[in-house]
Amino acid sequence: MQLNFSIIIPVFNRPNEIDELLESLTLQDFQEDFEVLIIEDGSTEKSDLVIRKYQEKFNLSYFLKENSGAGDSRNFGMKQASGNYFIILDSDVILPSHYLSAIKKSLESNFTDAFGGPDAAHKSFTSLQKAINYSMTSILTTGGIRGKKQAVGKFQPRSFNMGISKSAFEKTNGFSKMKIAEDIDLTFRLWENGFKTQLISNAFVYHKRRSSLRDFFFQTYKFGKARPLLNQKYPKSAKITYWFPSVFLIGFGIGIILLFFEISHLTAFYALYFTLIFLDSLIQNQNLKVAFLSIITTFTQFLGYGLGFLESYFFNKNH
Repeated sequence: MQLNFSIIIPVFNRPNEIDELLESLTLQDFQEDFEVLIIEDGSTEKSDLVIRKYQEKFNLSYFLKENSGAGDSRNFGMKQASGNYFIILDSDVILPSHYLSAIKKSLESNFTDAFGGPDAAHKSFTSLQKAINYSMTSILTTGGIRGKKQAVGKFQPRSFNMGISKSAFEKTNGFSKMKIAEDIDLTFRLWENGFKTQLISNAFVYHKRRSSLRDFFFQTYKFGKARPLLNQKYPKSAKITYWFPSVFLIGFGIGIILLFFEISHLTAFYALYFTLIFLDSLIQNQNLKVAFLSIITTFTQFLGYGLGFLESYFFNKNH
C-alpha cells in the first residue's frame, strides 16, 4: 500500500504553538510529499499570520470553522484531506526530525489501520513541564502503561499523536461527540470493526501539555471523569487498574488520619513511594528541581484522576 500522509491539526487560540509545530515539520528528513491541514476551531486569536510563513514550504491548507471541539475539527480535517492515511496531532507538540520517516518505516513493515506514539520532554520545556511529562509517562505512575511497551493490536492511541487510515475513518466516522476521552472511544470502535492498532515507539513527539499545576489538575480530572463513562459504554474494557488512583488517594487520606493516632505505617509507605518518584525522576532528568516537582505533579495526577473517577462513578446520573 502506497502511503500518502495528511496531517490534521485542530487549533484553538494558540498561534505560537502552531508556529513551533510547523517549524518542526520543515525540518523533517522525510523525502516524500505530505499535506498539512490546520483547522481553526472558532478561535478569537487566529493563526492566519503564522500560516502564511509556511504556505510555500509544504502543501498547507487552512480552514476556519465555528467552535465545535477538537474531535469534530479532526473529523472536518479528515473529510477535506486528500491522503489515504491521516496523522492527528495536537497543536502543542513539536516533532523530532525523524517523525514521519519512523511512521512510514513502521507501517510499511507492519501495517495497521491506526497507531499511536509516545511523548517526551523537549530540552526547551520548563522544569514544571518536564515534571508533568515525567508523571504522565513514568512506569511508576499511571502514565507508565502508555508509551513504553509494544502492544500491537490492542494499543490505545491518544489524539495528541496518532494516525488512522482513510478506510478506518470512513468505517467508524472518526471521533464521536464526546468532549473527553473521544480518542479512547474511537479506539474501541476501531477494534469493534476489526481494525488493529499499534504503538510506534520511535514516532514520539515533544508534548507541552499544561503549563501550570492548576491546568494539569483539571486535565487529569477530566481523564478520570471519562473512564467510568467509557466503562459503562464498553463494559468489556473495564479493568480493576482504573481504580488505582482513587484507591491511592483514599489510602493517602486514611494515612493522614492514622497519624493522629500515632500509626505511621501507611504514611511510611507513601513516603517511600514518593522517594522512589524523586530518585527515578532525578536519574531520568538529571535535575534536582525537576525531581522535586515530579513528586508534586505525581500527587496532582493522582488527585485529579482519582477525584474525577470517583465523582463520575458515584454521581454520574447515567451510570
